[in-house]
Parts: sequence; C-alpha cells; structure tokens
Amino acid sequence: MKTVRFILFFFLPLISLAGETPPNIVLIMADDMGYGDVEALNPRSKIPTPHLNRLAEEGMNFTDAHSPSAVCTPTRYGLLTGRYCWRTELTRGVQNGYGRPLIESDRPTVASFLGENGYSTGIVGKWHLGLGFQKTGGDWDWTKHVDYSPVDVGFQYSLVIPASLDFPPYLYVEGHTITGLPDRMHPGSKFPAFLRKGELGSDFSILDCLDHLTDKAQAYIEKQAGTEQPFFLYFPLTAPHKPVLPHPRFQGTTDLGPYGDFIVQVDWTVGQVLKTIDDAGIAENTLVIYTSDNGSFMYRQTDPDEPDHVADETIQAYYEGNHTANGPLRGTKADIWEAGHRVPFFVRWPKKVRAGSICDRTITHTDFFATFAEAIGAELPAEKEAAQDSFSFLPLLLEEGADQWKRAPVIHHSGGGMFAIRQGDWKLVLGNGSGGRQKPRGKRFEQPWALFNLKNDLGETEDLIASKPEIADRLQLQALQIIANNRSR
Repeated sequence: MKTVRFILFFFLPLISLAGETPPNIVLIMADDMGYGDVEALNPRSKIPTPHLNRLAEEGMNFTDAHSPSAVCTPTRYGLLTGRYCWRTELTRGVQNGYGRPLIESDRPTVASFLGENGYSTGIVGKWHLGLGFQKTGGDWDWTKHVDYSPVDVGFQYSLVIPASLDFPPYLYVEGHTITGLPDRMHPGSKFPAFLRKGELGSDFSILDCLDHLTDKAQAYIEKQAGTEQPFFLYFPLTAPHKPVLPHPRFQGTTDLGPYGDFIVQVDWTVGQVLKTIDDAGIAENTLVIYTSDNGSFMYRQTDPDEPDHVADETIQAYYEGNHTANGPLRGTKADIWEAGHRVPFFVRWPKKVRAGSICDRTITHTDFFATFAEAIGAELPAEKEAAQDSFSFLPLLLEEGADQWKRAPVIHHSGGGMFAIRQGDWKLVLGNGSGGRQKPRGKRFEQPWALFNLKNDLGETEDLIASKPEIADRLQLQALQIIANNRSR
C-alpha cells in the first residue's frame, strides 16, 4: 500500500498535465553581464558571442527584461522565491561569503515547488544567499558540515560556491559537505583579477572554477536525460564578475583584454550546455533560459569630472574605446538607472516558442516562479506569502493571449536601496540620484525624483517630472502600495 501511495504521489503531477509532457528547465544566469555584452543585442559590440546569438535566433528575445535588483544577492533571492528581496532583512547591498542563510527553510522556492510536482531539481554554480558554516570557539570550523545549503530549500542536488568568486571562503559545498577543506590562504589580488584575502579549499582553483562548474552542470543534464523524470537545473555562473580572469585558452581571443576574453568564455560555457542538451536528444522539450543577475560593472564615463569607479583606469580607458558593455543604457551595475538592471534574456523551447521571436513587454526575474507553475499546469503554493511578486509570462512565450497579458508594475531596486517603478513606457525614480555607484548617488525617497519615458528616451536623458506630474503622482501611489502591501500579485 505504501508503494502504491508513493507512485501516485510522484506521478500524479505529471498525469495532471492533460497529456502534455512537462518540459525540462535549464536556467543559466550570468554574473554581471551587461545588456550590450551580447552581440545579438548590441550592434556596436566588439565581442563575438555565437552561442548566445544562437539562443536569440532559436528562441525568444525579451528586450525589456529586468533583474529585481541591480546587485546579485537580492536578485537571486527574488528569482528563487518570486518575492522581492527588499521585503526581507536585506534591504540594500549584498552578503559576503560567510553570510547566514537568507531564504527561510520553510519558504516555498522554485526548486521546492518543482520538486513537489515531480521534478528532479539541481543547482550548480554561485549561491550567494548564505550557507550554514559553523564555528568552534568563535572560529570557523571547516571540518564541520554546513547546517544549511540549497538542499534545505528544495534542491535535491547541490554543488555551489558560497558567493561571488572574489569573496572568500574559496571552496565548493556539495550538499552539506565541504569537498576540499581549506589548507591555505589566498593573499588577495588587485583588479582586474580582483580577489579578497581568504581561505582556499584544497581542491579549489580560481582559474578553473567556471570550467569545473560547467563539467558538473553537463554531467547533471546527461544523468537526468537518461531518466523519464523531468528536471530543473539552475546554473548560476561565476562570470564575467570579478575576478576578471579568463582561462588561458581564452586569453587573447578579443582585442579588449581580459574582460572581452571573459565574455567569450561565458559564451563558450553556454555553448557547452546547449551541446549537452542537443546531444542528449532532449532539446525539443527543454526550456532553456539565459539571463544575468544585473548589469555590467563596466560603463561609459560621460562626465569628464566624474572619478572612475573602476580601480584599474588603464583597462577601463582601453575598454571604453572599443566596447559598450551596457549598450545605450545609462549607469552601471548597482544603479537604479537602466544599466543596473535591464539584462539579456533569451528563452529557447523548440516545442512551444517561435524561433527568432521578440518580446518588448516588461518582466522581471521574480516572474519565473509563476511562469514555471503555469508551464507545468500546477497551481502556485497556497501559502499567503508564496511568490507574491511573481506573474507568469507564459502567454508572452507562447504568443497566445499576449495582447491581454498584464502584470503589476515592476519595482526596481538599486544596490543602495533606492526604488523605481516601471509601468508601460514610464519609469519613476523614487530618489535623487543613482542609488548605486555613479555620482550623485543620492538618497531614496528624497526629492527631486525623476520621471522618464523609456520608449522615447532609453538613455534616461530627459527628466519629465515637471511636465507630467499626474503620471508621477500615479506611479508614486502604485509604488508605495506595492511596497506597503507586502505583495504585488
């Protein structure tokens, strides 16, 4: 009887899809890739990205997709929970590599939800949402298993690094186990190969990290492709975030120095994943999504009196003359301006999504939760606060009912905690600066605010708040309601 109940529980979600086989889902998220880093999105790009171009050609290109934050930790929280991270205790900035868990173990996540609906779930890559490292006598005790990892929030398989690749401790955590105990200290290094001083695992190589994670991601896909069970793989990359340290086989592949070469390595990594999917014969019903956690940290300096925020001025100056990482967008990573959070976003699903299609509707990464739920024919969790900022963009993917598709306004959030609201052509910045790295950084909720029509002014050069006060007032009210109501859905 127990066996019968198990079989019914396991297969019932798959049977409930009205004859449709649920798709495999592979979600690849780059770390700090700008909108202009992809050749298919930026005619001025000087970097070849054939594999990302292929995704754009074989699927749908979302030209107005946004990370829920302009920095990484809060974006990752929003992606996995369908909930804006500023609703948590982390209201600005990011965690370091030793941070405590940010996602509550009882909060529904994309992974736990898909697992409950018959999926195998795995993560390989950068976590940056806190791990349960333990101490003895006030010092980190690396011999102890971590008491919290992605397996505690729905991932059945997990191999992660704690945070960005420039944050120690530099080690791999598989499940609850540190795979190679730290046996040395990295002394730290300067930009572009920027690293902070910290513990280095016995099996960890900074230079080989992305390759190692790629191998593990490919192995996971190959293993799951040999089963009848659909799978979800979340593959958050470590690049092109600092340290800007492309593998030697990619060095010199562009004329843009290490940053350009690193983008080439990211593109190659995507190509390896696509090849694995194709070789396994599962491409037709595998939903592949590629995006970034925020914009690039490289930017075009438009004010000659503004000090450069990048440590190595020689690299920045050379880079600026050859490539625009954030395309025509204003600002940089961490800013409330478009360069901070408008990101590449490609979706390939040959069975359902028309090749070469383009969507210009505004979406954000919190929308993954509701989208995956609708794609597999399942209801969102009943918990009051589950995925409360998530709206399915499946109608946009399928181009069925897209004209009637609606979502609440998207709330943008900068690294410094500044808000903006986006609805249709209009964007209202609820602060008096960038909220991030570009000066003036300003303060949130302090006047003067700024209003832009992004349809006519993507570069955010003309503030229209004085001439369109009624639009600003409407957006202000909507933003404050979404912030105060603890949900936008």
